[in-house]
Amino acid sequence: MISREPTIERLAIAQSLMLEPFGLAESSLAKALAMIGEHRVDDADLYFQTTRHEGWSLEEGIVKSGSFSIDQGVGVRAVAGEKTAFAYSDDLSEESLLDAARTVRTIAAAGQNKRVKIARAPRTAGSRLLYGLTDPIGSLDSTQKVALLEKVEKLARARDPRIVQVMASIGAEYDVVLVARADGTRAADVRPLVRMNVTVIAEQDGRREVGTGGGGGRFGLGYFQDDVIDSYVTQAVNAALTNLESRPVAAGEMTVVLGPGWPGVLLHEAVGHGLEGDFNRKGSSVFAGRIGQRVAAKGVTVLDDGTIPDRRGSLNVDDEGHASQRNVLIEDGILRGYIQDSMNARLMGVKPTGNGRRESYASVPMPRMTNTYMLAGDKPREEIVASIKRGLYATNFGGGQVDITSGKFVFSASEAFWVENGRIQYPVKGATIIGNGPDALTRVTMIGNDMELDTGVGVCGKEGQSVPVGVGQPTLRIERLTVGGTA
Repeated sequence: MISREPTIERLAIAQSLMLEPFGLAESSLAKALAMIGEHRVDDADLYFQTTRHEGWSLEEGIVKSGSFSIDQGVGVRAVAGEKTAFAYSDDLSEESLLDAARTVRTIAAAGQNKRVKIARAPRTAGSRLLYGLTDPIGSLDSTQKVALLEKVEKLARARDPRIVQVMASIGAEYDVVLVARADGTRAADVRPLVRMNVTVIAEQDGRREVGTGGGGGRFGLGYFQDDVIDSYVTQAVNAALTNLESRPVAAGEMTVVLGPGWPGVLLHEAVGHGLEGDFNRKGSSVFAGRIGQRVAAKGVTVLDDGTIPDRRGSLNVDDEGHASQRNVLIEDGILRGYIQDSMNARLMGVKPTGNGRRESYASVPMPRMTNTYMLAGDKPREEIVASIKRGLYATNFGGGQVDITSGKFVFSASEAFWVENGRIQYPVKGATIIGNGPDALTRVTMIGNDMELDTGVGVCGKEGQSVPVGVGQPTLRIERLTVGGTA
């Protein structure tokens, strides 16, 4: 059997799901884009999407809920200067498509932007092959999915008698998108996504604590083999049991060591958002106008990379039809660039970086992170922890808040330890890490050789839109961060 080139295969799948069943063809897309181009606009695109999602959850040994949903539609966008006109419909008929095109073409009826040239012949966009075409929902039957959750509960309860409650869930999504741009570009992606969550509650002497674990990525549910499930359960149980022994921590300015992997969420929030093109074009980011300047300590290199195979934040093409990229944002402490979508890249005189993302067909695209992480250094983790005279070693984080304009952040540590004279003394509870993102990067004094990506649980929110992302970092020692505590 002769298989088609992956990009052509994805286009064929998208057309078979979202064009052909509704009487749409390439001529329909060209007609809608030509209609938008009757007025003076800088850019225009059509974004078709169909998404199927299934979820199962278990609690107290019983499957408490199951869900299945299908959503599909098209978003139509015209851009003139900084202005965007956008309309969307869950009806994929040609009539609805043209109605949406008529609605948005009025955006630049008066203005001085160039007229979009509608290409006579469509061309297939460049793309990558980072994950398969698997429909993860069908990768296991219902009985197997329930058995998977029951296995999680059994493992967790057997781990320690202090585990009194186990909650587990799995989710699977099959997302297909098709992008038609005014310049003739046609791109499509088929995006599988799965995730498992494990939450346990441990009780001892009347005290209860929670621990969580989980992960996933762009593959089928068969990924959750015994060793993977065991690692999630171990993570959740260890966190809950550790927190049973935790003590309050005193507040103050001190050395903080961040563990590898998921603690990179602090890097994502405190630095990554500040490097998104829209904030920098508008001058509202603390990094605005600082390309080529030192913004971090030597040795600090930060990337946003949408090209890592099977990762939660990876994309074959972004939601504007551009191939994903490996973008170096900070190199050895020097700011090299921002992440861009089409509009902000055009207005800033640079090229898009494959970071135009949207939550769904009912959302406009904007510059968003994919997998954001810091490269490793040369210090063993044990050496970094041993270097702490008095300070905090934070290995896991919960929620946090960041002010993009000032760079200030506040994060809660869900798992952390007090360290004195290089030795871990005891786990602490209620610690918050307070600082300024760009300032904190200049205070990095040791970088571990143990860079890890998170297990695949990240969700990023921006302007009401949520998208899957990845984070990562090595162990980091940062000087003079403020720790808020309860002691």
